[in-house]
This record gives sequence, C-alpha cells and structure tokens, in this order.
Amino acid sequence: MSRTDTLRPLIGVNADVRDNNGIDFIGTGLKYVTAVIEGAGGIPVMVPTLGDVDEGGELHVDHLIDRLDGLVLTGGRSNVEPHNYGGAPFRPETLRDPMRDSTTLPLARKSVEGGLPIFGICRGIQEINVALGGTLHPYLWELDGVNDHRMPQTDVMANRFAIRHPVHLTTDGLFADIAQGAGIDGHEVMVNSLHGQGLDRVADGLRVEAVSDDGVVEGVSMPGSASFVAAVQWHAEYNVERHPFNRALFEAFGHASRRRAAARAGSDVA
Repeated sequence: MSRTDTLRPLIGVNADVRDNNGIDFIGTGLKYVTAVIEGAGGIPVMVPTLGDVDEGGELHVDHLIDRLDGLVLTGGRSNVEPHNYGGAPFRPETLRDPMRDSTTLPLARKSVEGGLPIFGICRGIQEINVALGGTLHPYLWELDGVNDHRMPQTDVMANRFAIRHPVHLTTDGLFADIAQGAGIDGHEVMVNSLHGQGLDRVADGLRVEAVSDDGVVEGVSMPGSASFVAAVQWHAEYNVERHPFNRALFEAFGHASRRRAAARAGSDVA
C-alpha cells in the first residue's frame, strides 16, 4: 500500500455563532463532520468564526488556507446580509450572523484564488456566489412561480431533511459527469430543501449545474478554477451514506482534497 492510499486530507468545516442560554458559542453541525469523514475520507477541523477580531482588522485567511487541503462551507439558520451584495436591508426578524459573513466571504474568495478545493452546502452556495460577486434573493418564497423551499415545520429530523423535489443536472456539466461516473442517472436527482434565500445573479465564472422545476439554481461549479469548486443548495451532508449522488459529490471533493494533500506532501495521487 502506497502512502497516498492512506492519505487523509485535512478539511476545514466552517462554523456559526450560536446562542446557548445567553452565552455565545462557535459550532458546526455533526452531520457535516461525519460527511467529511465518511464521504470525503478526510480529517475534519472546525474553522472558527472570528469576524474582525484578528489583528489588523481581518482574519489572516491566507495562513489558514495554506494549512488546509479542502474546505466545506456549511448551511446555517442565518442568512448572508444583503449589504454584502448591494441589496436592500433585511427585515428586522431575519436571522443573521455578521461574524460568519465577515469570516467566510473572504475565506471563500481566497480559497478559490488559492486553489483550495471547496464544497458549499445551502448557505455555503450563497456565500460562494456572493464572495465571487453574485447576488441573492433574500425571500425566495415570495417570488412569483417559485415554490416554498423552506424547512418543513416539524420536530422530526428525518422529515425536515426528507427528499422533496427533483433537480435537473446540466448536460455535460460537472455534476452530470460525477453522477454518470457513479452509475447514477446524469439527468435528474432527488434532493431535500431547507432554504429561504436563493441565488439571483450567478457570479461570473460560476456555471449552473442543477436547477429545480421552478427555476431555482440548486448547484454550481467553476470550470475555470485551479481546483474543485462546487456547491449545492440542498443539504448534501444529510444521509450521505444512503444518498448515492450526495456521496459521489463528497467523494469527488475528497479526491480533489487528497490531490492537494499529496502535492503538499510531495507525493502523487491519480
């Protein structure tokens, strides 16, 4: 067995600021961590949400990117604030996480620039789009002809994350290739849906990879990037072991991360 057969890339998983009985905590969902381990074959490390508390007024993301082999941008209940893409202010009741925005947006942009493999999920696809110059619909369910893609109101987690609708894969796109390589239909896959925001103007350089029946952009990639850049609007981390396409996405991301790890270690991986 060669060294690269057992190489496990170091994959960052970003975090939210969360209130617990009046005390702020930084945390991320367990499902993202297990998906990195089981789907991507990586070693997960949490990337803290630091906002602008770092010396010099910003997180030194270049130093972080130099130490990682991949990055997962997770979902979250908060929404990317509209001032980051020139939109109108949120309504008062809209959940937000400005510390996450100020950390993750530059992290996403510099990860793409630095060739760090990146996989965005739900809020993560929105962050990648905004970081690269795109815009969002802040209240997607209010658009004419668009279905309500928000999380079902139930305490049963299996029902929250249950499969709800199909997405259609772009012919000859990255997602279609990944599906076909895994022996899956490369035209359509079934996914869950737990989001209130959605992509409006897709950033330059991103290619639409998946679209729902009602026209919502559900997946993107970046063909001209130095490494793997992909993102989905659904929660691909949930039941990754039982959803063949979600697993195939994590495996493709994991392979790209392993290639970076091998290059950093001075090895080769096919």
